[in-house]
Amino acid sequence: MTDAPLSNDRGSVTLPATAAETSPERPWPVRHLSPKIRDFIARLPEVWVEGQVLNVKRWKHMVFLTLRDTDEQMSLKVTVPATELDALGGSLNDGARVVIHAKPTWWMKNGDLQMMGDAMRAVGLGDLLARLEALKEALAAEGLFDADRKRELPLVPTLVGLVCANQGDAEHDVVENAQRRWPSVRFEIRRVTVQGARCVPETTAAIRELDAHPEVDVIVVARGGGSFEDLLPFSDEQLVRVAGATATPLVSAIGHEKDSPLLDLVADYRASTPTDAGKRIVPDAAIERDTIAGLIADARHAMTARIDREHAGLAQFRSRPVLTYPERMLDPFRDQLSRVHDASGRALVGILTAADAAARELAARLTALSPQGTLDRGYAVARTASGEVVRDASALAAGDALHLRFAAGTADAEVTATHG
Repeated sequence: MTDAPLSNDRGSVTLPATAAETSPERPWPVRHLSPKIRDFIARLPEVWVEGQVLNVKRWKHMVFLTLRDTDEQMSLKVTVPATELDALGGSLNDGARVVIHAKPTWWMKNGDLQMMGDAMRAVGLGDLLARLEALKEALAAEGLFDADRKRELPLVPTLVGLVCANQGDAEHDVVENAQRRWPSVRFEIRRVTVQGARCVPETTAAIRELDAHPEVDVIVVARGGGSFEDLLPFSDEQLVRVAGATATPLVSAIGHEKDSPLLDLVADYRASTPTDAGKRIVPDAAIERDTIAGLIADARHAMTARIDREHAGLAQFRSRPVLTYPERMLDPFRDQLSRVHDASGRALVGILTAADAAARELAARLTALSPQGTLDRGYAVARTASGEVVRDASALAAGDALHLRFAAGTADAEVTATHG
């Protein structure tokens, strides 16, 4: 479809057929763009949308309100028939949760996007509880609430991260009770909005920031009491998952004893109140001093009793006759030593006598077998000039020089003849 020429102060011109064809020299005027936006939005389907109502204004047969997201800073303008408000009782307070059946509509005159509703229902407590229970079961199935994921709180934290309201008693209750018990404890405080659409993003950001702080030993998320709807952000899935992913132990102190948002289930410790959290995160210095004093006294008593027992035992031991005359302990060993001494003397004499006889026998054998003994009986040993012993006369020749050894002395000789 070709756009008809439009007139302006520069005369009749033909507008670009598509948005891609527009340029600084050939733009679309607002009166041309606005209907296109209206036609595009008109093709969007009707939808059921949920949120919190704000700024409710009634004018004749229509009601105008702002529908705000429960978790994010986003909102829509909505118009519904006054009869729908009357069906809810005729009043709708800011912060109430509703679902509205509406269709997006573009108002060309002022370029405003609104939702035109034709039905509105309040989100009852039963609906919220059902959704909360379904989320609780899903997170529990993932193991997010398991007891083995719980971590022990530090015995004596030096720096406590505290997430609390900008104004309220929770901060005072935690800090006052903690410092009363342990005066040296320090706090790193992040003040956030603790209800409404800003609660979840601000609280999750504060938890992440404190978890990344290298000196923070434990994180406390604290809020005073409130209605069920006021505490709903602390059951938000995103907030619960961020709390469950912290590396720093986390304490939940939301509301009062009867309140139990999902943050309580994922936290490492659930405090019934902010006051209880202040007492739980640090030990009581007075009690610890008394405990230490008691342990010192017990140790001193135990040591004194042990020394007394050992002293009494030593005195009893020293009173025994064996310690009065300790030399008596040696009497039985003197006779034994004398017997052993005599026996060892006799044994030594026997050993020496046998050794002497064996030596004499061996000497006699050695003498009998010694070459000297043979020489003593009148024999001689003949050697050639090279020193070889002559055993066969045929190995000699006339004129060979010989060296003769006798039992006493030696002589040199010359072979004159040999006889076979």
